[in-house]
Amino acid sequence: MPLHLQLAGALRGLLIGGGFAGERLPPSRAMAGELGVSRMTVTTAYDQLAAEGYLSARQGSGTFVAAHLPHLAPPAAPRAALPAPPQMPHPFHPGMPDQALFPHRLWARHLERAWRSPEPALLAARPDPFGWAPLRAAIAEHLAAWRGLGCSPEQVVVTAGAWDAIDILRGAALPPGARLAVEDPGWPVLQRLLERAGLVPEPVRIDGDGLDPAHLPAGLAAAMVTPSRHYPTGAALPLARRLALLAWAERRDALVIEDDYDSEFRYQGQPLPSLAGLDGLRRTIYMGSFSKLLSPGLRIGYLVLPRPLLDPVRAHLEVTGTRVSLLPQPALAAFMSSGEFATHLRRMRRIYARRQAFLLQALEPAAGLLELRPDPSGMHLVLRLGPALAGRATDREIAAMAEAEGLLVRALSAHARLPDPPQGLILGYAGFGEDRLGRAAERLVAVLRRAAG
Repeated sequence: MPLHLQLAGALRGLLIGGGFAGERLPPSRAMAGELGVSRMTVTTAYDQLAAEGYLSARQGSGTFVAAHLPHLAPPAAPRAALPAPPQMPHPFHPGMPDQALFPHRLWARHLERAWRSPEPALLAARPDPFGWAPLRAAIAEHLAAWRGLGCSPEQVVVTAGAWDAIDILRGAALPPGARLAVEDPGWPVLQRLLERAGLVPEPVRIDGDGLDPAHLPAGLAAAMVTPSRHYPTGAALPLARRLALLAWAERRDALVIEDDYDSEFRYQGQPLPSLAGLDGLRRTIYMGSFSKLLSPGLRIGYLVLPRPLLDPVRAHLEVTGTRVSLLPQPALAAFMSSGEFATHLRRMRRIYARRQAFLLQALEPAAGLLELRPDPSGMHLVLRLGPALAGRATDREIAAMAEAEGLLVRALSAHARLPDPPQGLILGYAGFGEDRLGRAAERLVAVLRRAAG
């Protein structure tokens, strides 16, 4: 609520209580200094109460409480149930970037510059439904440098996130009721998004090398994969399987949708080249997001499309309009083209790599209870249950015990729909400093020991 309305409401409550009829209010300058607000805030509040009949202004004398107030009780207002304020994320919430490391000042500077004197195209009545052109160019340059994906800016579509991207593809590239292969275990939300879009997800069990194209069922319109870093296990799809998947798409006249989940955070060598780059964007659609790279609150993602899909997607968006806000797009474009985005990513890679190593060391007392293995990339660890826990507790039971201790541990089996899911714990580390990780690791080790009996 604006400050002048807050002040007017507080004064109104005092006046209705009675006992102030005819009294003089402090001058606006004095009231502003006392409250630490602008004089305009006070004069606006006084004017509002005068218009309601609570105050009267006398020329040269000041502002006074009315002798006869308009009513003796505050107007009845419905008591709305306000949502609880957001809580600090619990360790080990996966996929949570460290918001404190976001370059807020740089971001604010780019926002202010973009909108202080906006370019005419930003004020157009019908902006390009594919997104702000300089941002699309910056995304194309980033993908060429970091993901080995050569594409032109015209192939990039700025989206409002995963749901928006899936809805665009549903409207322009996939027929109603189309069947799509999805990885199992996988991202549970993905299957619900597909079903809400009128599509049919077909889970396919992965192994240590990710999705095996030989196990894809017949009749699929597309396969959705995370080849550079499978979510949640972290497996990378080997070259032989990548080639086999592309050959399957060619043979079946199907599409491959590459969800490039947090692949930029690779701690050993450079990020793996994208599947879409290997394919040359012939049958592969690339889907990316800035939620993990910058902030989930940004709500900006993107699609990179094969050229045959450009016209259908544009025709779809011309009818539906775009869901992504134009407001942050010029700021993000400037942030990327200035080199500050790449600097931010390199910094995050160093910090997250240290946090992963710290967490593994802090969990050493649980060796035998968990299989402690480093991951060359990502923002979380998947640690399989060790032999000491075999037959004693499931990953879901351990996750419930951890939740009672204030820990947000995900069970690997909860990410699967097929029978006999693998057993393990998903532990996010990127969004937490070493102090919190250390204390959380101690509590988790205690939980694991209790579970082992």
